[in-house]
Formats: sequence, structure tokens, C-alpha cells
Amino acid sequence: MYNLVVKDIKLAVPPFFFLFPFLFGALMLIPGWIYFIVLLYFCWITIPNVFNQFKAQNDLMFTSVMPVTKRDMVKARVTVIVGFELLHIVIAAIFGSISMIIYPNLTYYFYPPNMGFWGLNLIMLAIFNLIFIPMYYKTAYKFGWALFNAVTAAMLFAGISQWLGIQNSVVNGIFYGTDAQQVTTQIFILIAGILIFAAFSIIAYRLAVKRFTRVEI
Repeated sequence: MYNLVVKDIKLAVPPFFFLFPFLFGALMLIPGWIYFIVLLYFCWITIPNVFNQFKAQNDLMFTSVMPVTKRDMVKARVTVIVGFELLHIVIAAIFGSISMIIYPNLTYYFYPPNMGFWGLNLIMLAIFNLIFIPMYYKTAYKFGWALFNAVTAAMLFAGISQWLGIQNSVVNGIFYGTDAQQVTTQIFILIAGILIFAAFSIIAYRLAVKRFTRVEI
């Protein structure tokens, strides 16, 4: 399992890809920006490039001749995806905290980078995983349609969530507020986001294994 993860990283993740979390995360320093875009860059740029590398390197055939099971192949790939997602979100959250320190009196039109916002980002990535990973493993080779559907769903979630934050007074109060009760609610949203991200990623993995076992290599 560990060797498969290392193989996936070395085969499809050039070293400069590890700079992406910092480059994207630094966008959190733009005051009052649409911060959902920071994590969407992962879906728009990182995932397409990584999976294009897998395809270009003929990874499926290469891995299939190794003494590993299809379940382990899926587990390693999902581990790489989830690991990169967590790396992006942790670094973005660090930059977000710095942004809130730099601009303490900023009035936000779009969501401020507080704990509730990061809970929403985790849910957004959970939706992305639930759609992309199982759809990709229908073939374990073609990723374009799976990526399109997953990115569309993630963008819709981000757009609707942000629209509610602007238009709905209750949602606005929860995510923009700084009172103790509102901060507590934001913490619960973050916890819910973590649980949903974990659950959806596990479900995506299990569905992917089920589909991949039917694939003829």
C-alpha cells in the first residue's frame, strides 16, 4: 500500500505540484475575495494535470502487472487524492488565518475564512470525491467526464452556499457573525464538514472498488 502511494506520487506528481497548495493558499491574502475559488483551483488545475500524467504514463497497465490487488490500487489513488486535498485546505486555512489578522476590521461581502467556511469547503470537496472517484473507476482510464461532473457539482455547491450567505439573513448571521454563539455554530459546521468529508470519501472509495473489479484490463 505504502509503495503504491509512493509510486503514484513519483509517477504523476511533479515536485512543483507541491508548490500549488502554497500558491493557491496565498490567494487567501486578497482581502474580501471569493475564497471558495482557492480550493476550486485544486479541482480545476491539480486533479486534471495529475490524472493526465497517470494516463500519459500508462499507469493502469503498469500497475496491473504488479503483484497488487485492484482494491489496493484504488486505496492508494484515493489516499493520494485525499492527502492532496487536506494539504491544500490546511495551507489555505493557515493563509486565511493570517488574512484575518492582517485585515481585522475588513467588512466581508463574500464568506470570511472562518471555521464555518472551512466546513463548507470540506463538504464541497466531499461532493467532488463522491462523484469523481466512482465515475473515474468505471474505466480507471478516462477521467474527463467524471471530472466535468464533479467540478460542476462542487461549483454549484459553492455558488449556492455563497448566494445563501448573501441573501439569507439566518445563514448570513451564522457565517459572518463573531459572537460566541455564532462562533460555536461555526465550529459545529467545521466538525460536520470533517465528518461528511470522511464519510463521502470512504463511500467513494468503496463504490470505486466495486466498479473497478468489473473493469477488464
